[in-house]
Amino acid sequence: MDAAQREPLHRQLYDAIRAAIVSGRLPEGSRLPSSRALASETGVSRATVGVAFDQLRAEGYVEARTGSGTFVRAGLPDDALHTRRRRQASSQRATSAAAEALAPRVPPPLVHAHSLPVHQLAPVAFVAGVPALDLFPAVLWGKLSARRWRSAVGEAGARLLNYANSAGYYPLRRAIATYAGLARGVRCDTEQVIVTAGAQQALDIAARVILRPGESAWLEDPGYFGAKVALEAVGARIVPVPVDSEGLDAAAGEALDPTARLAYVSPSHQFPLGATLSMRRRLALLDWAARARAWVIEDDYDGEFRYVGRPLASLQGLDADRSAGAHASTANGRVLYIGTFSKTLCPALRLGYLIVPPMLVDRFAAAKGAAVGHTATVDQAVLTDFIEEGHYARHVRRMRLVYAQRQAALVAAASAHLTQWVDVRPSPAGMHLVGWLRSEIVRKGLTDQVLADIALTAGVVTTPLSSYRLDRHASDIGSAKTGDGALLFGYSAFSETAIWNGARQLEQALSADSRSNLRRHRRSASRD
Repeated sequence: MDAAQREPLHRQLYDAIRAAIVSGRLPEGSRLPSSRALASETGVSRATVGVAFDQLRAEGYVEARTGSGTFVRAGLPDDALHTRRRRQASSQRATSAAAEALAPRVPPPLVHAHSLPVHQLAPVAFVAGVPALDLFPAVLWGKLSARRWRSAVGEAGARLLNYANSAGYYPLRRAIATYAGLARGVRCDTEQVIVTAGAQQALDIAARVILRPGESAWLEDPGYFGAKVALEAVGARIVPVPVDSEGLDAAAGEALDPTARLAYVSPSHQFPLGATLSMRRRLALLDWAARARAWVIEDDYDGEFRYVGRPLASLQGLDADRSAGAHASTANGRVLYIGTFSKTLCPALRLGYLIVPPMLVDRFAAAKGAAVGHTATVDQAVLTDFIEEGHYARHVRRMRLVYAQRQAALVAAASAHLTQWVDVRPSPAGMHLVGWLRSEIVRKGLTDQVLADIALTAGVVTTPLSSYRLDRHASDIGSAKTGDGALLFGYSAFSETAIWNGARQLEQALSADSRSNLRRHRRSASRD
């Protein structure tokens, strides 16, 4: 293992073992060394070995036999694998040449962007950002969907089956405009709503319309990696702007780059820290945007879920109210509002929306059409019925109560089982909580990444706050030097029983029985 490489140690070990299996150097039925022996031989921690073994088991290369150890699985298609390796080797030069020819035409973020980890494809405590899939009204949704499909006959019904307006199904746009106005304080007409395939497509379209290569954009630090990917994909220069208990600091942004064309914020519930953008900061941000003739993307990904008082009104609504009597150059507003149904209903729907100033409607509709044509129309029609018949508002109210209960369960479970390592406190909003590392844990040289790795070996997913840091050199969040590392604990997707079980599993992984692993992690933390 080479700690100097950029590849994490567990990935290096996984690659080495997999290569030995594929090449035949480790034939089927071979017993792998124990995690203790392999850790001693390679100089890494047992937890690091465990992560590599878990990945190999998940991909079917090895299997664990109780009381016997870990073995190369029988039945692997070795001949096919060897043949493929020979073919890959013979064409390697041609493939490399083709990749080199393609690379200059593909933005680097698209080359290096990776998909979501496998564990995020199914809710595993404590994955953040996933709604209560167990409470999705599937039966009701099925009835509404069946009704729409039955009506897709004749000339009127056939319109749903044909190509459609790239901006979206008009009745849905109207329903969204009405709902966003009542629930989120958004000020807009139906024509300003652009239906998208989730918030990520909305981000992508906004970045492509607003920015040119080389122009700069403010991004919350720590912040949402999906926004970073969308902005870098169009060649934007990312300017990390600090976030504190009042949210993004526009004054700091101006000091860093006053010429930025765009600012991305999540004002209702900043991701990942959970701060609410204060009124003072909101006004400062809007003032900067007006002066600089810049744009603000407001990502309201979970603004509905506030448990103390009413949900906060949107930044977009404040901008519209302030600019109503302003000069013509700013009267249309500077805020682009993004909403999504992935957090309130389920990610599988892939439905979200952009609300843009009137002057930008045609540009955004054209950009959406150029990218995907139109969004699935029948799904939009079903969602329209779901909203207009009152089901959506009732579902959101129900989820608000459920999530408040699940958050309370997480705080109680963390207090009972995790106080030795993290401080988890309640929040007035959101779908996850931040557990700050205890000072004594930091003094031992442990980081949030180390604790997250150990949790993963126990089947528990907690995301380290340091993974959301954009400017690691500025504050090195999550390091043992600063003491501000933390773990993110999602709770919205999990029953109270699952939350308590997850806390107990994590406690066991970090308990006194694991102190030897913690010591090894502390020694290898700088190498990882």
